Amino acid sequence: MLTESFAVPAPAGDALRQLTIDCLSEHGWSQQNFFLPHDLTLALAAECRALNGGGAMALAAVGRGAAQALRPEIRSDRILWLNAGQSAACDRYLLIMNDLRLALNRALFLGLDEYESHFAFYAPGASYLRHLDRFRDDDSRTVSVVIYLNPDWLTEQGGALRLHPDGAAASDIAPEGSRLVLFLSADMAHEVLPATRDRLSLAGWFRRRA
Repeated sequence: MLTESFAVPAPAGDALRQLTIDCLSEHGWSQQNFFLPHDLTLALAAECRALNGGGAMALAAVGRGAAQALRPEIRSDRILWLNAGQSAACDRYLLIMNDLRLALNRALFLGLDEYESHFAFYAPGASYLRHLDRFRDDDSRTVSVVIYLNPDWLTEQGGALRLHPDGAAASDIAPEGSRLVLFLSADMAHEVLPATRDRLSLAGWFRRRA
């Protein structure tokens, strides 16, 4: 049984989660810096690099079911899904995200049942064109999550997440280490711009039962 929480110690952790929820509720998206502890960000980044270097990560597909296909002109990142027990760092991260799932349910009554996540490795020049995260035939993905694992990122290195909120100008978010971005999966079109260096992240989704 998982009983220990590794999120930012209270009350800072509680305050950060509440700020995240307030921004999501008001704007449909939220950006919070320093969401993960620095040591955890570094451990996850090292794991992502090792997995990619060892050939464990595969080119990501688009679509689902019979329509799923590799389309590198649309999406060119490499991914590996996380599983409980995969590593100490991944388990620590999943505990933090479970705390956030419970907080989202308490505050917004979203009925979030589970969290799925994968490492994403974008080599220099890799990108992901504008899209929505929710599939047309499956509405279980409710809240999308991106957490960045890139220490010392410079804005001029590119790699921004570009959000396209309805009725508002696009927002570019640099993939700086420990930064969290949260948005509603069905509503927020977004894209990943190419970078000039390796770009590491964790992408995830809080899901309701289908």
